Amino acid sequence: MYTPLNGLASTGAECQAPLMNRQRPLLEVCSASAEFAIAAVDAGADRVELCANLVEGGTTPSLAEVEVATERLDVPIMVMVRPRGGDFLYSDVEFEVMTRDVTRIREAGADGVVFGVLDAVGRIDRARTERLIDAARPLPVTFHRAFDVSRDLPESLDTLLELGVDRVLTSAGRARVLDALPLLAKLLARAGDAAVILPGGGIRGDNVREVLAVPGVREVHMGASAYEASPMGYRVVGVPMGRAYEPDEYSREVADQALIRGVVDALVQGGE
Repeated sequence: MYTPLNGLASTGAECQAPLMNRQRPLLEVCSASAEFAIAAVDAGADRVELCANLVEGGTTPSLAEVEVATERLDVPIMVMVRPRGGDFLYSDVEFEVMTRDVTRIREAGADGVVFGVLDAVGRIDRARTERLIDAARPLPVTFHRAFDVSRDLPESLDTLLELGVDRVLTSAGRARVLDALPLLAKLLARAGDAAVILPGGGIRGDNVREVLAVPGVREVHMGASAYEASPMGYRVVGVPMGRAYEPDEYSREVADQALIRGVVDALVQGGE
């Protein structure tokens, strides 16, 4: 398990400390399980964002997933805290669940937490975000892509900087960060050294260097899901365990290692 420098959170730099001698930017991979995370690191990920339920954009993983990932991996493990899919306006009960999850995830040995909370008019929920930050410390905090559906990205960034978040994961308000590089540049300049702006959304080996060309980018985030057939020999058709998206019970979500390695190769070439 990775331990932050001096046990303190500052601007997220502590999660880069093991990589300071590397000649390329840091790559964070969104991982759907401990097993996914292990495969992602094997393919070259420098840090993982551990989630469950990626079909909903990621929700809080079980504590056992957190424990296994931190026990088996030597890279920083950032853990998602999100009680459900959908919007980022939470009831009092949901917020209580989030607060307890942050505390338990910190106690389970995670290296950081990832969350996002908005109010009903689309602004950063300042009071609740501050409470979650307090619960997470001394761990670093990432505000996730709830930021991208807030009503005013520069205003939202100013709020998060005032609250002292360490990192903001963003596609600059678009489905793909590649479609919003001018705004990404403005967000990076606005944040300066106060917080890390972590671009993500559609990043692949053939486009990551375009993102890296934006001044100030030193970390990137990517999803890398693939599906492989289940080894189940006995199969039952017509009894789905989910709804709406019609899951295939005999297909498994796994880390696309070739996709990750493609981005790693591009990062290495960009650092030369």
